Amino acid sequence: MDVLWRKGASTVAAVVESLPDRPAPAYSTVITTLRILETKGYVRHKKEGRAFLYEPVLGRTEARKSAVSSLVRRFFEGSPELLMAHLFEGRRISAKELERLRKLTEEKS
Repeated sequence: MDVLWRKGASTVAAVVESLPDRPAPAYSTVITTLRILETKGYVRHKKEGRAFLYEPVLGRTEARKSAVSSLVRRFFEGSPELLMAHLFEGRRISAKELERLRKLTEEKS
């Protein structure tokens, strides 16, 4: 998704070339991932010549919201509180971080 957000509509080959991992994942792995993302409604494709161009349907913020909502639903019984408790478990939170979280919580209330 990051490649598509940065570059816009791209072929599978262009996505493979743009991925930071070296060695790059196989072409077949990337096309399978793009097809899964298309099934989930995150990307769409259009035919251009002999190639398919894949483009994002959702922006970064919308995709994050969707992914986090799904995560909370699937693993935390729909409870953001359980997610936050898990994130804080075994981790020291600075006073500055806690203050930012408090302000965010007040804004959303």
